[in-house]
Amino acid sequence: MKLRLIATVVLGCAFAAGVSAQVAPATPPAGQEQAAGGPRAGGRGGWSGGFGGSGITGTVTAVAADHYTIKTESGESYTIHFSVNTRILKQSIQHKRGAADNGRNSGGRGNGGPEGVGSNPPQLLQPADIKVGDAIGVMGEIDADAKSVGATVILQIDPERVNQMREMRASFGQTWLMGKVTAINETKVTLLSSVDNAAHVFVADENTTFRKHHEPITLADVQLEDMVRVEGAVKDGVFLAASVTVMSTPTGGTPSVPRSAPLPNIP
Repeated sequence: MKLRLIATVVLGCAFAAGVSAQVAPATPPAGQEQAAGGPRAGGRGGWSGGFGGSGITGTVTAVAADHYTIKTESGESYTIHFSVNTRILKQSIQHKRGAADNGRNSGGRGNGGPEGVGSNPPQLLQPADIKVGDAIGVMGEIDADAKSVGATVILQIDPERVNQMREMRASFGQTWLMGKVTAINETKVTLLSSVDNAAHVFVADENTTFRKHHEPITLADVQLEDMVRVEGAVKDGVFLAASVTVMSTPTGGTPSVPRSAPLPNIP
């Protein structure tokens, strides 16, 4: 569960950088003609960028004509099935912008996004471009029992992003939290996080900032059932929030990371 949510968040950030605009009008590579209805829609929710399904990541261990085999961080082996309707992409990492540029473009609007994603759209690939040893993220229909995925989108992940994903997992609960608000007791807020399927508590003080839809709010505006992302640090055994962002929830139910919020450091 932890791997899938982080995969969905990271892939969602990458695709939100412009994949829909880049891919829809483009001519697919040889062997990847688009069906009349476009990419097959998944039925399990997931990132709401026009591609259905849930997310999973792993390292390619085998390549075949119609599928890849990957090994996830948890050591599970999954078969990733693809077809002519599957979009196979290479993530493009944008170099860090200067402070002035960040000020113009981040702010939750325009093309500014989590550091490292930026406005560079992914590039279309052919199935043979994915090799053993590549890290890939997959959006599609996950069959956990069969350990297989019917892929709608396959993203070849840049090594820098792989390192960030690892750091993200390692730093969860230490420098950031994400989850659904289940209780508010004065300045203490309890979250249920699907990252690790556990409850977490953070406290706010006079220095904590709150935002929703890119606008300043207060703790009093945070409601039960809100999905929030929290940046901060553990002090004296308590997670002290530096910033709290109420995350928007697109159609399909998967929260999106606000573009004004920087992607946390992930190994």
